[in-house]
Amino acid sequence: MNLLISVIAILVIALLAIGMAMSQVPAYILTGIIPYAAFAVFFCGFIYRIVQWAKSPVPFRIPTTCGQEKSLPWIQNNPLENPCCKASVIGRMAGEIFLFRSLFRNTNVRIIGGRPVYGSAKWLWFFGLMFHWSLLIIVLRHLRFFTEPIMPFVSGLSALDGFLEIGVPVLYISDAALLAGLTFLFLRRVVLPQVRYISLFIDYFALLLVAGIAVTGLLMRHFFPVDLNAVKTMTLGWVTFAPVSLQNVSLTLYLHLCFVFILIAWLPWSKLMHLGGIFMSPTRNVINNNRSQRHVNPWNAPVKVHTYAEYEDEFRDKMKAAGLPVEKE
Repeated sequence: MNLLISVIAILVIALLAIGMAMSQVPAYILTGIIPYAAFAVFFCGFIYRIVQWAKSPVPFRIPTTCGQEKSLPWIQNNPLENPCCKASVIGRMAGEIFLFRSLFRNTNVRIIGGRPVYGSAKWLWFFGLMFHWSLLIIVLRHLRFFTEPIMPFVSGLSALDGFLEIGVPVLYISDAALLAGLTFLFLRRVVLPQVRYISLFIDYFALLLVAGIAVTGLLMRHFFPVDLNAVKTMTLGWVTFAPVSLQNVSLTLYLHLCFVFILIAWLPWSKLMHLGGIFMSPTRNVINNNRSQRHVNPWNAPVKVHTYAEYEDEFRDKMKAAGLPVEKE
């Protein structure tokens, strides 16, 4: 049911884009107004979510650890698994962000003969890493539409991405890798009963939305080419706050833009916000120094304590009668 609703939602978005393409006024709304609205929602939502997470109190150090903590000089500690300084935290975060280090160590558990059996689960790590890196490269390649002249590193990245020189125009490696990663992640949610059971509408919708962007982008590049000069004129108009409306534009471009703007506006309110949340996770970004420093909960209410001296003063006679030792006679 969640998958069906997601498919219907994608079809509704596609029909909306088709309707805009058939009328000039809605077309101007899509290319001249919606981009600013989508980016405004994105930036406001992104900042709001980050501020909310930053305001969440973390009185104690709660990093996830699975290695030796730093203690005595002659005991070898694990700086990445149990960070003891800022440099270790930075190294640990870099491994998580760029290499999905914790996902690499993920294991598959099955009950065989009444006992758990652990196996490798590297395929999820591999295709997940492939999907995210490909998406990042594609986003960076699209910077050529927003700058004039094109930045050298964007040209170099495009040349490196298409060094196989397959087809005309060249098929980028990141495009093929993105489709492969999307296919694996989608089939994993559909085929595996355990994953399908916990999958929600937003899980399917995110995959289908990104797939719609990727497919329409590939269609424009290889099957239904568009005027790239006109597209760059449009994108430069967004950057310079002088939007222009395109004439006789391919329907595929309207579909592509509609999917992109919806993804941009929806991202801060979805699970895709993990791209910012990873930096705010106290299980990853704090130093584990609970043994070397005492951390006091800052919002604990004042408590009237009853010291042992006060306790003995109150019950000294009864303690003596019971034969208990006392500090003061």
